Amino acid sequence: MEKGGFKIYLFRHGQTTFNRDGRFTGELNARLTEKGRRHADKVAKKLENKKFQVAIQTHLSRSRDTLKSVLKYHPECKLVLEDDRMIERSYGSLSGKFHQEIIGKYGQAQYDMWHRGYGVENRPPRGECFADVEKRVKEFVKDLEKFMRKNEVNVAISAHGNSIRLFRKIMERASKKDVVSWFIPYDGVFEYLV
Repeated sequence: MEKGGFKIYLFRHGQTTFNRDGRFTGELNARLTEKGRRHADKVAKKLENKKFQVAIQTHLSRSRDTLKSVLKYHPECKLVLEDDRMIERSYGSLSGKFHQEIIGKYGQAQYDMWHRGYGVENRPPRGECFADVEKRVKEFVKDLEKFMRKNEVNVAISAHGNSIRLFRKIMERASKKDVVSWFIPYDGVFEYLV
């Protein structure tokens, strides 16, 4: 089928305890806050009248719990897949640390490079830079498009802020400058045609 036949609904998990507290979460399993559960409910309401047959989550509870809120409205969704190519960016040895702690120890410039730098020179110790995340998300997008066309399905994806940045870059043909400047909302939905 030509482009424009199937829909992707992409959304970020709700706020977590680490998001609230200004900590590098990465691939640690931070739980949703009460506000985060309300974010998930807002996403669910935005998607209430959309139809999708497949949903994708990562293994982290914040992705799974947000998707669980969405699925309450979607009995037509018969398949939930887990794919960690859409998991949050790994912050390596920064994971779990407070942003202010890193700024105090290494300075604002180094924090900015590790937090929002794109290339490999900006990779946090033992972590991923945006370029690393882009590689795995690009592979995910390629496989997703094939899967959707073959199975003729719409898909909902419960993902993480930094993987969503790179998904958007690929789908919207955006620049690296866009990627590092975007704020990915906790209660927004991005819609794409495949």
